[in-house]
Amino acid sequence: MSLFTLGIEEEFQIIDPESRELKSHMSQIVDRGQVILQERIKQEMHQAVVETGTNICQNISEAREEVQFLRNNVISLAEEKNFKVAAAGTHPFSDWVDQLITVDERYDEIINEMRDVARGNLIFGLHVHVGIEDRQEAIKIMNEVRYFLPHIHALSTNSPFWCGRDTGFMSYRSKVFDKFPRTGIPDYFSSAAEYDDYVNLLVKTNCIDNGKKIWWDIRVHPFYPTIEYRICDVPMRLDETICLAAIMQALIAKLHKIRQENLSFRSYRRILIAENKWRAARDGINAKLIDFGKEKETPFNELIGELLLFIDDVLDDLGSRKEVEYVHQILKNGTGADRQLAVYEKTGDLKSVVDYIIEETKFGL
Repeated sequence: MSLFTLGIEEEFQIIDPESRELKSHMSQIVDRGQVILQERIKQEMHQAVVETGTNICQNISEAREEVQFLRNNVISLAEEKNFKVAAAGTHPFSDWVDQLITVDERYDEIINEMRDVARGNLIFGLHVHVGIEDRQEAIKIMNEVRYFLPHIHALSTNSPFWCGRDTGFMSYRSKVFDKFPRTGIPDYFSSAAEYDDYVNLLVKTNCIDNGKKIWWDIRVHPFYPTIEYRICDVPMRLDETICLAAIMQALIAKLHKIRQENLSFRSYRRILIAENKWRAARDGINAKLIDFGKEKETPFNELIGELLLFIDDVLDDLGSRKEVEYVHQILKNGTGADRQLAVYEKTGDLKSVVDYIIEETKFGL
């Protein structure tokens, strides 16, 4: 596997077109979908969730083709069964209490351990893997890229509603997921050996059975030679998913490049980065984040400008300049959360919000 390959996973909502509620019928779609898509479509713990995952993609344009192909297929598989598909971090009004859990030994174990925290985890994320073979290098880059996680999170915010309420957050999904153990911004690790000691201790003491139960916002994957970003709400539009993936890939390429030149990017403390994550979850791209170097609050669009300058010199090699520049559209049109709230303000109707999400999920396909 070469450096900076991409793998993209998206979690979608299955919707009843009449009630606009979540529909616990994922298995019908997954069973049929696996005939066509094999491993690229999977069940999740809640039956109203369907997950797609691309093959390993060599570059961002290949990733776009794969994500487009998978979204098209999931939508048509759902329509065959008279369901709709929606991409948002939470459903605007369906309650987790009403949702069925997928019958599976692994999910039974998680429910047994986490109880209502697991049952209530009715959320939909975007996970992006970026290929990197050297684990020692991956740990160092993970330490450094943590600083940018709140910036990425702000751009992905797409879950302002929960159980029929306007939560006041742009990403309430992240607040729901905070209830799980081993989530959020990871600690600093001085080496791959230190990281492995941590994982081994948790396994030895029956906290986890393997490293996949570490659900941080970014992790060195326990089985694949990748760094996996897990902080994002699933975006409504294909273009948004691809833009975010391109930024994530470019950050890792840039930090790798710096290390090749015997330089390094400063690692900030987890407790400081967590302050910015909180602001990003609450206010999205309208947030003021803290610039820790200057020790002052800075409007998000200024910080995103700095991020774009930082990664600029790797974009042409990656062939992702156009995809990264879509960020200006996100800043102009608002994130999914901004747009959901605008529809609700105009209509006062959460069903209209669901209809809007369904339409946006097809946008650009």
